[in-house]
Amino acid sequence: MIKIITDSTSDIDVEYAKVLDVEVVPLKVIINGKDYKDRIDLQPSEFYNLLEKSSILPTTSQPSPQDFLSLYEDAKTNNDSIIVITLSSQVSGTYQSACIAKDLAEYDNIYVIDSFNATQGLRLIVEKAVQLRNEGKDFQEIVNIIEKYKHRVHILAVVDTLEYFYKGGRLSKASATMGTLLKFKPIVGLKDGNLVLISKARGTQKGISKIIDIIHENGDIDLNEPICIGYTGNDDGLDKFESILKKEFNFQDPLHGYVGPVIGTHAGPGARLIAYIGK
Repeated sequence: MIKIITDSTSDIDVEYAKVLDVEVVPLKVIINGKDYKDRIDLQPSEFYNLLEKSSILPTTSQPSPQDFLSLYEDAKTNNDSIIVITLSSQVSGTYQSACIAKDLAEYDNIYVIDSFNATQGLRLIVEKAVQLRNEGKDFQEIVNIIEKYKHRVHILAVVDTLEYFYKGGRLSKASATMGTLLKFKPIVGLKDGNLVLISKARGTQKGISKIIDIIHENGDIDLNEPICIGYTGNDDGLDKFESILKKEFNFQDPLHGYVGPVIGTHAGPGARLIAYIGK
């Protein structure tokens, strides 16, 4: 049997994980000195309420090697093969913890994949691995396909405010203040596994137009693969964001996802994103 393990930044909640038959290792979120296990002790809606009230930006903590090791040992006992797909190593030590646990397990049938992705992009990669497993692909086939597939996954988001980029040290106070006064909406994404500020636009509408331009520049969307529309905070205005993208790229019935605390800490509430597979 092939066991698939990911971490909670895939934004796969406990019940959906059961449907997919995957194991999810939680990261921790520290708010006002209190530790919470992502999506176990703290759900996204609760997190965003706390985030808006907190004067200090929350911090996050990667899982320990032991968190992975206990799952590896269970699989080893059952002689299962294990595929682990983690948050990008460029933004967290989660991948490293999974690798350390592999060494400790002393078991050959473990393969740890650095997704170079996060949130709904990581989710798409995990769901692809599940699909391949369900199709009867063997361990090595799944690994080979996912190692190529992960480089085709893109995430782009229009963010509501520059405040959290300033709090997280990604923008100076002057830049954040000027951007807020000019009603700039940051356009963010992942590049080589790093969360980066790609562009800025005056207002949400122009922000969506900028995302459309970037998708075209990147080679457009593979409509034979799933697309996910995600958000932080609440979903006000998400239907408009989705309908504009649907009209431009001619897709229907996307997946939907609620971005959790780790990425939400940097983006803040009010972000709208699309995760997709490039042609």
